[in-house]
Amino acid sequence: MAATTGTPTAPPTSVSGVTAEQNRVIWLLLVAAFVAILNETTMNVAIPHLIRDLNITAVAAQWLTTAFMLTMAVVIPVTGFLLQRYTTRQIFITAMTLFSLGTLVAFLSPGFELLVTARVIQASGTAMMMPLLMTTLMTIVPPQHRGRMMGRVSIVMALAPAIGPTMSGVVLDSLGWHWIFGIVLPIALVSLFVGARWIRNLGETREAPIDVLSVILSAFGFGGVVFGLSQIGGGHGGSTDAGDAGATATVTLVASFAIGIVALALFGWRQVRLQRSDAALLDLRVFRSINFTLSVVQLGVMSLAFFGAITLVPLYLQNVLGRTALETGLAVLPGSLAMGLAGPLIGRIYDRRGTQILLIPGAVITSVVLWFYATVGTDTSFVLLVVAQTVLSIGLALSFTPLFTASLGSLEPRFYSYGSAVVGTVQQVAGAAGIALLVTVMSGVSAGMGGGVEGDAAGARTAFMIAAIVSLPLIVGAFLIRKPADQIEGAGVPAH
Repeated sequence: MAATTGTPTAPPTSVSGVTAEQNRVIWLLLVAAFVAILNETTMNVAIPHLIRDLNITAVAAQWLTTAFMLTMAVVIPVTGFLLQRYTTRQIFITAMTLFSLGTLVAFLSPGFELLVTARVIQASGTAMMMPLLMTTLMTIVPPQHRGRMMGRVSIVMALAPAIGPTMSGVVLDSLGWHWIFGIVLPIALVSLFVGARWIRNLGETREAPIDVLSVILSAFGFGGVVFGLSQIGGGHGGSTDAGDAGATATVTLVASFAIGIVALALFGWRQVRLQRSDAALLDLRVFRSINFTLSVVQLGVMSLAFFGAITLVPLYLQNVLGRTALETGLAVLPGSLAMGLAGPLIGRIYDRRGTQILLIPGAVITSVVLWFYATVGTDTSFVLLVVAQTVLSIGLALSFTPLFTASLGSLEPRFYSYGSAVVGTVQQVAGAAGIALLVTVMSGVSAGMGGGVEGDAAGARTAFMIAAIVSLPLIVGAFLIRKPADQIEGAGVPAH
């Protein structure tokens, strides 16, 4: 582990085993990640308003999220290489500059086309933030303290989604959609300027030429798969305009998947060849660690079930129970707050007791709540749903912190950046798959029953049941993932 560039090695000054300067860097990265996630969660609630205000169709409005997801899917796999070649400070400034620029363009956008462009710019910066944060934590935090530091990440991942929908509902009702970006912009700019002043370089960089063919294959591979997934669930809530629309959508979907799968196969083959000389864009040797692989699979299954479910809950609350956007945002607030507050405690438990004491109850709680959601109807209590969402959030909090920490902690330090990129990519693709699958099932069942409140309720029940079935392997996986040996003993050799 390298000392902070340009400064002498200092003794730890906190219980987390990091110096005061390193601790400041971590907090700056956490604030930047918070702003990026806040931006995304506020945007989800704004889509219906944008359809009306910009006079666009639901299919067109989908591009505001599809373009963001596509950009994330293309950029995240490249971050493993970027974090190897460029310094912490360079990546942070680049990421926050892109995000701030995209937010400014969105705030000033007069129409739809420029707003989509702004979303792409925003996503380019957002995609770098979480891998940068994860890699930095793994680089500077001693193994025995990583759980509690990952607990801070849980706070960010929980509080941003808690505040985002509620803030969005208030802003949309009072100021208009432009101010969603107007409120985020000054926070982003302050983060950029403070970070540019205070962040110093951590770890080491290496000179390596970028493989252009790998970048192209990655873009077509991950981009094709995510675009195909977005097309599966893309039509919910919109109208079908013509008889040829379905056939065109099917051709687009099949072509996207075909291109994506072929490109991914070629991408993987090329990485295996390039990693022999340490020149891979995304080094796949991370999967030699069984514990990392199991953790990533567990994280992928959880993301598929979780992101699909949290997309359905607002649709169910508004379409079936008739709740407003603000009420929907308030419904998820207690759970997100509980998840954030529990993060540091869960991190400490991980540091002392390991994975299974957290993962097993987390997986059981998550699955039980999803099975409860499979029973909802037109008269389900709103208060009961708020309680269920809160319990679900606690189950997820018990899972995410140990999975993040155990997965990356199972790797050699030189693979931290690649591992962070893999974790981010799996979350992105699995989340897109979950949203596409569950929204499509809900819409299909509802349409088959003639729509209306009863049809939407039946569609929601069926989709939640699929999420519940998908969640069952999580209970098995929870018994298989273990805490890396270096995080238990303070040894220098990661477990594999």
